[in-house]
Amino acid sequence: MLLRLPTSLSEAREHLAGQAVPVGGATLVWAQWQRDGFPELAMSLRHLPEANVLEPEALGAAVLLHRIDDRVPEVLRRAAGTIGTGAVRRAATVGGNIVGSTLRCLLPAALVLDARATVLDRDGTYETDLAEVVAKRHLLLNLSWRTPVISGYYKAPAEAGGPPPLVVATALSAEPDGRHRLRTAVRDGYEVMSGSAECRTGADGTDEVLDALAATGLGSLPPAARDIVRREVTGLLRRLDGR
Repeated sequence: MLLRLPTSLSEAREHLAGQAVPVGGATLVWAQWQRDGFPELAMSLRHLPEANVLEPEALGAAVLLHRIDDRVPEVLRRAAGTIGTGAVRRAATVGGNIVGSTLRCLLPAALVLDARATVLDRDGTYETDLAEVVAKRHLLLNLSWRTPVISGYYKAPAEAGGPPPLVVATALSAEPDGRHRLRTAVRDGYEVMSGSAECRTGADGTDEVLDALAATGLGSLPPAARDIVRREVTGLLRRLDGR
């Protein structure tokens, strides 16, 4: 297998046109390649500047999970810190987790940040939403978002090798019109769903927010999962009141 390491977007586009297979840390595909055969040509974005940003409002697809720190919002940092083992986090990348993994541990966190994705194809780069990235398995360059007022993350305890644990991500954002919106995303099994509600800051708005979230797709969650969503949303708004 020949591995290309582009240092510019034009180089990366050329390698895509040459049928190079994009890879991140290869933590998910290595066993498959050993079984089915390695591709003739692969491409890693590890040397591409646009894929290596790590800033308060941007995160590159080639960033290794163990590098994600307090420069990014709490929800994203905590999500990255719970993925696999330390060895996995030192090899796995943001793009590989969101696009290449069936678990997509970072996806709920990115959804509640209302993150936008910049992707690359043979024609160049463009911005799109996460739903399209996941559905079409685009080559992700980076994510960007606006810093939330506050955020939170919960991942249920689970045994290694067992079913995917429940994940609940939450974030409260100030909208351009001055209002606040609370976004919640849940991974239940392999399915990720999300919902949002306008939010009045202060404890007296908690029930309204919960009722509004229940009217979204989150209302179809099993009772136990809905209870955890209620707990996480309530806890987030209490933390906000205590700031």
